[in-house]
Amino acid sequence: MARLNTITKDTANGQAKSLLEAVEKKLGKVPNMMGAMANSPAVLEAYLNFSGALAKGSLTAKVREQIALAVGERNDCQYCLAAHSTLGKLAGLSGDEIADSRRGASPDERTQAILSFAKKLVSEQGRVDESDVRQLRDAGLNDGGIAEVIANVAVNLFTNYFNHAVDTVIDFPKAEPIEACGVCAG
Repeated sequence: MARLNTITKDTANGQAKSLLEAVEKKLGKVPNMMGAMANSPAVLEAYLNFSGALAKGSLTAKVREQIALAVGERNDCQYCLAAHSTLGKLAGLSGDEIADSRRGASPDERTQAILSFAKKLVSEQGRVDESDVRQLRDAGLNDGGIAEVIANVAVNLFTNYFNHAVDTVIDFPKAEPIEACGVCAG
C-alpha cells in the first residue's frame, strides 16, 4: 500500500486537477506515481515541466527511455522499470533492447556510451572524470547532449527515489527479472 494518498482527477481540485487532466489527455490515464505527486501540485508540475522540457531536447524518446531503464535497474525501482518497459515499447524499443538497456548495454556505440555514462553517474553520485565525458564526445555528443544525459539521469533519480519513499503501487505490467524477462521477449 502506498504511503501517500493517490490523488485522482476526480478527487483533485485546483491546479492538481488541471495537471492530472493534462496527464490523462496525454497518456490516456493518470499513473499512480503522478497521482501521488499531485498531493503537492508544485511537485507534479516540477516533474512534468522537467520531463516535458527534456522531451524537446536532442535525445530521442528511445534513448531517454533507455536511460530511464538503466537508471531504474541500477536503483531497483520496480515502478520505474514497469513504467519504462511499457513506455519503451511505445517509443519503439524491442524486448531485447529493453533488457539490454536495463543492463546498460546497446550494440549502438553512441547509445552504449550514453548508458555507460548514465550508470556511472548513478554509481559515483555524479562524480565522473574527464575520460568519462571524453567517451561521450567521442561517441558524437556535444556539450548540450552531455547536459541532457545528465538531466535525464537526474529526473529518473527523482522518480526512483520518489517511488521508493512513497512505495507507489505499480499500475503498469510488472517488469520481470532480466534473466526471465517475459516482458522483454520480442
